[in-house]
Amino acid sequence: MTRLPLVLALVAFSAHSAVANDLDGTWLRDDGNARVRIAPCGDKICATNIWIGDTSKGEAPGDKLVMTLARQPDGSFSGSAYDPKRGWSYSLTITAKANALNTRGCILGKLICRDVSWKVSE
Repeated sequence: MTRLPLVLALVAFSAHSAVANDLDGTWLRDDGNARVRIAPCGDKICATNIWIGDTSKGEAPGDKLVMTLARQPDGSFSGSAYDPKRGWSYSLTITAKANALNTRGCILGKLICRDVSWKVSE
């Protein structure tokens, strides 16, 4: 019985590592205005702004989106994201393809959604 929590922890760590490995990297937003670094942060995954071209909409370098994601049967990742700067939570789906990501973030019970495309940034 004492081994069950350890097994569950290892399964959770393996799932977290797989998600982080598939999304890990530096990504450029399709409008060219943001570059983010996706990497593990504690037991979550964080997307951190490393460069913002136009800061007039309140985005700044260092802003983070803290994500809790799980791989879905279709290969996408789904879960939640939290923006600590604004105090907002989103439902989030990420579809990863070779050198590209598509994200769909939604609020208000998925009534308002935004899709964004990303490509690997070098």
